Amino acid sequence: MSLDKEGLHTVCESANCPNMGECFANRTCTFMILGDTCTRNCRFCAVKHGQPEQINLDEPDAIAQMAAKLGLKHVVITTVTRDDLPDGGAGQFAATIKAIHAVLRKVTIEVLISDLKGQAEALMEIIQAKPNIINHNVETVPRLYKTIRPQASYSRSLQVLERIKLWGDGILSKSGLMLGLGETFEESVEVLHDLRKADCDIVTLGQYLSPSSEHAPIDRFVHPDEFKRIEKLGLEMGFLSVSAGPLVRSSYNASHIYGSILEKSWK
Repeated sequence: MSLDKEGLHTVCESANCPNMGECFANRTCTFMILGDTCTRNCRFCAVKHGQPEQINLDEPDAIAQMAAKLGLKHVVITTVTRDDLPDGGAGQFAATIKAIHAVLRKVTIEVLISDLKGQAEALMEIIQAKPNIINHNVETVPRLYKTIRPQASYSRSLQVLERIKLWGDGILSKSGLMLGLGETFEESVEVLHDLRKADCDIVTLGQYLSPSSEHAPIDRFVHPDEFKRIEKLGLEMGFLSVSAGPLVRSSYNASHIYGSILEKSWK
């Protein structure tokens, strides 16, 4: 399902997600707003980087209409990082959330945001648009940030997650990281502890797959038993949901995860 002819982008296609067909079949789609060119150059990411395009002010309504046309039940909205914009793209996020709510009353909305350079006002604008889930990925362990995420900050990412829970009035917070970049098992567990201290609700952990020879190489393939072990530890720490496995990605089974959390809250 390519949406290029509609002038829309999905991270499913831009990031070469291995679960694309399954999610589309389940009426879940991850739209990528604000173009397909990122201002940062993280060494794990398949999305192209460089000089981004101008904001398309018609994009929020176009996404809302496409979500309605496709009959989506759970819409995930993400973005390339737009450090060139004063608000990091928060206004476009808010406009897109509101546009979807206007045409699909019962849809659930999850947003996967950048760190917005730590701007509190920008994050609050997204929160006030009332998505159901706000996701911000820490991506890897702090020791690897300089080589894997040189333009990001581990402490700033944790701060974003803390603020979501402090200001979100019931909005669920979510984060994720990749395994196989050179981290140790103990370092990954420590990240989970940090996320719980930030009151993060949901976490995803998947195998890093290098998009090309120009990206960071795969350090190792994580055994499925290790994923099961870390998933068990995460649930014991108190996360509402932990998804860990070789093909798990940030938005994988997003609708199912949200539904499962709601079911638990009703019991």
